[in-house]
Amino acid sequence: MINFKKYFNAFGFFRDLRRKDHKPAFGALEIFKYIGPGLLVTVGFIDPGNWAANIGTGSEFGYSLLWVVSLSTIMLIILQHNVAHLGIATGLCLSEAATIYLKPWISRSVLSFAVLASIATSLAEILGGAIAINMLFNIPVKIGAVLITVFVMIMLFSNSYRKIETWIIGFVSIIGLSFLYELFLVKVDWIQAGISWVKPSFPDGSILLIMSVLGAVVMPHNLFLHSEIIQSRQWNLQDESIIKKQLRFEFADTLLSMIIGWAINSAMILLAAATFFSKGLKVNELQQAKSLLEPLLGSNATVVFALALLFAGVASSITSGMAGGSIVSGMLKEPYDVKDNHSRVGILISLIGALIIIFFIGDPFKGLILSQVFLSIQLPFTIAIQVYLTSSKKVMGKYANSRFLIGLLLAIGSIVTFLNFKLLIDLFRG
Repeated sequence: MINFKKYFNAFGFFRDLRRKDHKPAFGALEIFKYIGPGLLVTVGFIDPGNWAANIGTGSEFGYSLLWVVSLSTIMLIILQHNVAHLGIATGLCLSEAATIYLKPWISRSVLSFAVLASIATSLAEILGGAIAINMLFNIPVKIGAVLITVFVMIMLFSNSYRKIETWIIGFVSIIGLSFLYELFLVKVDWIQAGISWVKPSFPDGSILLIMSVLGAVVMPHNLFLHSEIIQSRQWNLQDESIIKKQLRFEFADTLLSMIIGWAINSAMILLAAATFFSKGLKVNELQQAKSLLEPLLGSNATVVFALALLFAGVASSITSGMAGGSIVSGMLKEPYDVKDNHSRVGILISLIGALIIIFFIGDPFKGLILSQVFLSIQLPFTIAIQVYLTSSKKVMGKYANSRFLIGLLLAIGSIVTFLNFKLLIDLFRG
């Protein structure tokens, strides 16, 4: 039987929220107190990689592929909601549960590969922030990468989780407001956009971009991260009525957060469609988007665009570092705690490992491709252990997945896996 007391006390900065005598009421105030973990996951949904895919999609096909954002968001809600249940029902993150319940050779292999995927994720996030610094201050990308890495490590090592969560919520708010400002500067065809959000279409030559948006939306590190940070809202794990309320609180948090991610991703496509597509301009790189925005919308718009990208790069680098710490500490059957050396080692492996690779790659675009390679190969293994663990009555008890949910998760996992591998093959062919 799991020693829940260990997990109540393990997170020093969570202790006030993990009182065993705390019995939340399912009211509006309690729900707002629960909002937060989902927004940290949302950051991975609006990271620099998504920016590039969304800007490219909107500039080439206008509003017609907005439905892909809607579909990807639905898939993400189901997967993230499911992995969060693991954290709530067991008091374990995905990495800890894999270490405890899987054969050692399986867990070590999958989790070691997950650490490499975390490095690949951090590589893309740090590069995105470095590109933003280059846009704003004309600082070389590699120097910018060092600045981003140092800042992120200071943020992680000098702040509690609750402070990090507050910062991330602030970053997401700034990103959202930035795109709201950008949309006020352009004329959006809202009727066409509304239709495109719900009506699938497949313009000629759009398959690769559809795969890019759908395949990149589910990221391995977010599955590990969500199962960990959802426990920041942990209460009495031995009271079934409280667990059921927690599950509903979590769904409200995940649903709201993913809708915010959907809105920001949609705003990127709307902006590109209203500016670039309407002028017949095809955009393939973020730097190119910035240079083309200035003559169309003015210098203020380009600065706001670059600042939003900077906040996205910093925020997603923070969460990818946390995910690395969670995976490594989980391999040792420990919860994530930034004050613990094992968690710190995981953070450093993720961030410093990514920075070293950036210095050995001359072309940032090649670095992004390399990151996609690791993510595409590792993702099926992460989804597989998630579905296995959340479907096991030995692990989840009465909260194990139903047959319908197992089928749905396997279908989503298969689709995402296929899209990632297909995209990977197309990248090598290109």
